[in-house]
Amino acid sequence: MDTGSPQPTRSLHKFHTLSLLAAGVLVLATACSGTPAATTEPTATLAPTEAQTTPPTAMPSTAEPVKIGIVAIGGGPFALFELEAFSGAKYALIKLAGGQSAGQESQDAVTGATIAGRPVQLFFGRTDASPDVAVQQARRLVEQEKVDILLGPESGDEGVAIANYAKTQPGVTFVNGTSGAQVTTMKVQAPNFFRFGGDGAQWMAGTGTYAYKTLGWRKVAILAEDYSYPYTLAAGFVAEFCSQGGDVSKRIWVPLDATDYASYVAQIPSDVDGTLLLTGGTNTTNAVNAFEQIGGDPATEMLGGSSVMDETTFATGDPVVGMIGGAPVPLGSDDPAWTGWVNDIHAVYPEAPAQSLFTALYYNDMQAIIEALTQVNGDLSNNHAAFNEALANLQPTFPTGSVTLDANRNAIISAYVTKFTKDGDQMGFELLKTVTNVDETFGGLFSADSPDPGRDSPTCQAGTPPPWAADF
Repeated sequence: MDTGSPQPTRSLHKFHTLSLLAAGVLVLATACSGTPAATTEPTATLAPTEAQTTPPTAMPSTAEPVKIGIVAIGGGPFALFELEAFSGAKYALIKLAGGQSAGQESQDAVTGATIAGRPVQLFFGRTDASPDVAVQQARRLVEQEKVDILLGPESGDEGVAIANYAKTQPGVTFVNGTSGAQVTTMKVQAPNFFRFGGDGAQWMAGTGTYAYKTLGWRKVAILAEDYSYPYTLAAGFVAEFCSQGGDVSKRIWVPLDATDYASYVAQIPSDVDGTLLLTGGTNTTNAVNAFEQIGGDPATEMLGGSSVMDETTFATGDPVVGMIGGAPVPLGSDDPAWTGWVNDIHAVYPEAPAQSLFTALYYNDMQAIIEALTQVNGDLSNNHAAFNEALANLQPTFPTGSVTLDANRNAIISAYVTKFTKDGDQMGFELLKTVTNVDETFGGLFSADSPDPGRDSPTCQAGTPPPWAADF
């Protein structure tokens, strides 16, 4: 199996959201966060007061609109995720379905988009990363707005809840956003729920082997936010690193609303070779600052999870330059498919970070919807039977790489080991390694009978490494 790039490639892109962060944008957390603390913005402020839609262009009266709902985090500590997710999904309609942007705000319309001759009408749902609000918004979009397709959510616990809700709505198709909890597809297995981005464990493929073989680490600590998405990220790293003889000596779980990381960083054992950091947004900044205060070097003594390896972390600055981590998008690649897409979306939505798994994966999800609907000529009859079959058999080539879906409708993906770089005043990424054909079993290390990823699961056990480990 060819899992490596011939030489590390470098691609530097300007960070387009520093001004927003400097202005005090609230916490940016992980791709797939858990339930926020009680200080989260009240639910009542999250739902739009009336349906916010993209009005269809004039079409023949026989052309019924395709109604698509998009769910993303729009309140509480992860509010900026809304801009990334919605911009990615809307840009797919602009690039692939003839749409035009009506503005730069998250919920500004896309006009004129058509798929298989049917106008596209968008409805937006804001969540706060909690499963209850996610289902509330899904119910509003499905049962009141009567959407045909629901795209989302972003958060891990949200995804589990919506996948279970999908089982009660056989006449609606659900396409996951960036929700990365493993259980969503491996165990819930809703027949009308499709995930084209894989789960968080898959996103970390190769990082454990890189730590063990390339960095020579043998003993590691984990410092992570305390909810389902970091549990799944950690599961992939632990299974891979420990299978080769590595030891995870301590797992430190931090409440999601914690701002002072000093007491948690102080728990990192002094005899570890490094620490796996599974945070996002300002939590990453807080953790990195606290680590520096005890004399640590984040660039060489920390590895980053998939939300650490994100444009939003550029705000942390020099301390992370040189840090290595895992991602589901090819950060730093010089592949024209990727660099061209990054440049093109910046031209339309300059404030939306393109080098973000949120932006890229929501784009991919909408691309999959467009391709499958086109294949079936817009047919959504018989509880979307033809459309769902087309989605299940789709083999799309995204800007991030090609995927197929397994029997649980979860993607078999490529994962990327990447590094933060800096050229002058511009931060960027360098792609170090590409791991192909990563499935949800993680090369056979996980199954539907495995314990759910959690604070202590999986255990650290030596065994047979995943197949890609041989290529490092």
